[in-house]
Amino acid sequence: MVLEVALIDVTPGQEDDFADAYGKARPILADTPGCRSVRMTRGVESPSRFVLLVEWDSVEAHTDNFRATDRFGQWRGLIGPYFAGPPVVEHFTDVPA
Repeated sequence: MVLEVALIDVTPGQEDDFADAYGKARPILADTPGCRSVRMTRGVESPSRFVLLVEWDSVEAHTDNFRATDRFGQWRGLIGPYFAGPPVVEHFTDVPA
C-alpha cells in the first residue's frame, strides 16, 4: 500500500466552491481500481490549503489506473479551476513499528 499526499492551495475566496467541486469529483477518484480510500482535509491555520490523502494498492495503481486515464481529466476539470498553483504530490509507505 502507498499513500498519495497532495498539497493543494486554493485561490483565496474560492474554498467553499472547491469543497463543493471535490464532493462531485470524489467518486471519480474513489471508484478507480486500486484505490483503497480517499480523504480531503482543510487547514485550520491556512484555510486555503487542503491536503488530499489517497491510499492506493501501489504507485502504479495511481499512475496507470488514474493519472493515465480519462478519470484524471474529469477529476482535474472539476477541481482544477480552483487551484492557486500546481499541487505538490508525493507517495509514501509506512515505516515498520
